[in-house]
Amino acid sequence: MLINRSCERGFTMSHVRHPAVAGLFYPRDGDELKGQVQGFLSRAADGGGIPRAVIAPHAGYVYSGPVAASAYAPLRGAAGAIGRVILMGPSHRLGFRGIATTGAAHYATPLGPVPIDHGALEKIRELPWVGWLEPAHAQEHSLEVQLPFLQTVLGEFQLVPLVAGEASPEQVGEVLARLGDAPGTLIVVSSDLSHYHDYATAQRLDRATSAAIENLCPEGIDHRSACGSVPVNGLLHLARRWGWSARTLDLRNSGDTAGGKDRVVGYGAYAFH
Repeated sequence: MLINRSCERGFTMSHVRHPAVAGLFYPRDGDELKGQVQGFLSRAADGGGIPRAVIAPHAGYVYSGPVAASAYAPLRGAAGAIGRVILMGPSHRLGFRGIATTGAAHYATPLGPVPIDHGALEKIRELPWVGWLEPAHAQEHSLEVQLPFLQTVLGEFQLVPLVAGEASPEQVGEVLARLGDAPGTLIVVSSDLSHYHDYATAQRLDRATSAAIENLCPEGIDHRSACGSVPVNGLLHLARRWGWSARTLDLRNSGDTAGGKDRVVGYGAYAFH
């Protein structure tokens, strides 16, 4: 499927992207959701310093919420300091080439609407692999599940939501580079790790993926390592280019949180400074 390069048909800013997985991946009730997120955060270590970028998992909160909290805990003192979040996750439901933006004015969660920074999106419009594709956003959970954590730790901020289809690390890195160096900007990449291996195999595979992330080595990560390998590898490309360092904050799987150990999904939290 091709992304939409037409301004007239894509850039409407006329609608709200409503929650697609509230009540499935996380609570539908705002008070219950806020309490759950705050509970996860209260049990997570600070991680040391406000990062420039994080990688966080995107499964149902009962499974990945404790690990996601490890990625967001270092941001608990960042309210007011971070005013814009570039959020990129993989496409689970739709195949396409490039990076998909949206014409929505807000992304909503049970905690309220988050305004979209269309001024930032203008800065990447000229890139030939970037365009509007509303179906890529409509049912995609990889971005949505990150927002309640961001709303809880940051309060008010503007969002740059990007769904990654087929794209190279260089293409993703260029998108992030055009937006990520502005003061008060945080990059969030949404990704789970290995899928449906036994517990011991998943631990071994996910340790190798974590080593590749810490070594800023996109060559060591593919779709079998991480479902968000496209945005992850783009972030690693950027981090290597800009001289950032990466650190593993948490590494667990569903067998550690809320599932059995025969077929698990891996989750990692990483910070870049």
